[in-house]
Amino acid sequence: MAIDPRLWMLVSPALPIGGYSYSQGLEHAVEAGWVGSAQDAQDWITDLAQTVLPHIDLPYLCRLYRSLAAGNSVSFARWNAQLLACRETSELRAEDIGMGEALTRLLRDLDQLPEDFELPSTLTLAAAFVLACRAIDATLETTCTAYAWVWCDNQVAAAVKLVPLGHTQGQKILLALANKTDGMSARALNCPDNELGYSAPGLAIVSAAHESQYSKVFRS
Repeated sequence: MAIDPRLWMLVSPALPIGGYSYSQGLEHAVEAGWVGSAQDAQDWITDLAQTVLPHIDLPYLCRLYRSLAAGNSVSFARWNAQLLACRETSELRAEDIGMGEALTRLLRDLDQLPEDFELPSTLTLAAAFVLACRAIDATLETTCTAYAWVWCDNQVAAAVKLVPLGHTQGQKILLALANKTDGMSARALNCPDNELGYSAPGLAIVSAAHESQYSKVFRS
């Protein structure tokens, strides 16, 4: 089955939304010695991907997608606000807002924003990603898997720079993660409202510590 080239644009590291400048606390995890090898990096990224994504980003993304498809701007705004409230540190919140705003500006410049649909003044990345995927008629399942891939790709790219890792090691981690994205998406699609939300204390700790880290390359 042919894949829409516009979807490749959305999952490309070249998409100009600044994803390369964020590590989601991984920079401090390396600084603190929590992540110091390829296996450490794979364990760290995989654990976060399999716990946080299926309970926060992806199920909220599903609800945003369905709200947009139904033309329900009130529901869309509510799920967007709830997702933003799940960010446990100022850096994680700023990252989500910054990337969401960047993707929204890009969609506006490309004339890809929906007409006659009231958008919140502040969009999360997931909300903007849903707008982009709906503009190219991507299915909900495809949108979930694509978002999971973008998250994993950004984390591996950060690990390659920070640990540091060889590019082959990075590709091995990415390949292992790629085999799990469909499963994460399937869990998110069937996640009930009472299972939304997940606390990852380690992520919150390294993200908060990164705010005052003496020397840093990434913005989160």
